Amino acid sequence: MKFLTEYRNPEVVREYLDELHRTVTQPWTIMEICGGQTHSLVKNGILDLLPKQVTMVHGPGCPVCVTPLGIIDEAIYLAENEGVVLCSFGDMLRVPGSEKSLLEAKAGGADVRILYSPLEAVKLAQEHPDREVVFFAVGFETTAPANALSVVQAKQLGVKNYAILASHVLVPPAMEAILGDPDNVINAFLAAGHVCTIMGMEEYFPVVEKYQVPIVVTGFEPVDLLQGILMAVKQLERGEAKLENQYARVVQREGNLLAMQTIEKVFEVSDRSWRGIGTIPQSGYEVSETYASFDARRKFNLQLAPVEENKDCIAGTILKGLKKPFECPNFRTKCTPEHPLGAPMVSSEGACAAYYHFHA
Repeated sequence: MKFLTEYRNPEVVREYLDELHRTVTQPWTIMEICGGQTHSLVKNGILDLLPKQVTMVHGPGCPVCVTPLGIIDEAIYLAENEGVVLCSFGDMLRVPGSEKSLLEAKAGGADVRILYSPLEAVKLAQEHPDREVVFFAVGFETTAPANALSVVQAKQLGVKNYAILASHVLVPPAMEAILGDPDNVINAFLAAGHVCTIMGMEEYFPVVEKYQVPIVVTGFEPVDLLQGILMAVKQLERGEAKLENQYARVVQREGNLLAMQTIEKVFEVSDRSWRGIGTIPQSGYEVSETYASFDARRKFNLQLAPVEENKDCIAGTILKGLKKPFECPNFRTKCTPEHPLGAPMVSSEGACAAYYHFHA
């Protein structure tokens, strides 16, 4: 298949690995932002093939992993106490809230449904005008256009029993939070190619300039990742800090203008709490005043008390690249996919799940 098999080519992988071994002369720590990249690195054994001087650490690029307990509690509250039809992507159902997960709420009788698209939720609201339907809108910039489009469509169709519970987070502010942390160990980033497909690359130039850190926009296949790592290491060895685009077959500098216009129509940038990390200024999307009637928080006047993170879970330390999953004392013991302490062990993009399933 074009654009797939050639990026899983063992000969090209060997070429990049050989060049990487010849190039690197000193220790470097590189963070891949996206959880999909993490799983590809771990599942394909790339971490074990890299030169010992290159350390890959795994960033907060899994929206499920960084969704705070309080927002999951809001979703559960809506399903259990307001009688709404709570719709979500499947990977959110097993993420623990402060007391239970959405899956446990569903088992207890709440009307929680797994959908593949927020547009399905709009259709569901049309079909059941006597029920309130809320879509749990979780994700980075990649899922924001579809969630915004569902609101636009609902308004155009006159569907008044539809709303979204927004929990969108933005990548560049998270990078800045990591780089500004006094314990930061990151020398370079692999940026998430799918985010840049939507948002373009402009937002990363100020990060590179301010922190003098190389950023390489990278895809998800083995060849993509190795080429991205090689590009980052070459910059580091030369003492450079530039923004480069390894994923040029998909990503354009200006991004997807129509998608960005849809996002800007429905959402406004706001501060956002990240699970295990805390509040990062201007790092999320909230529904704008123009579409306030489709904002579940306003519609149901959600004012739940703040909740504390599970003290046995070190997800925040892992998501900031300060520790690996196997360094958690509860990894594979108290924390497993069947009984997770935190979201990184549940999500299909979580670093803890990747190490649990694919790393010895």
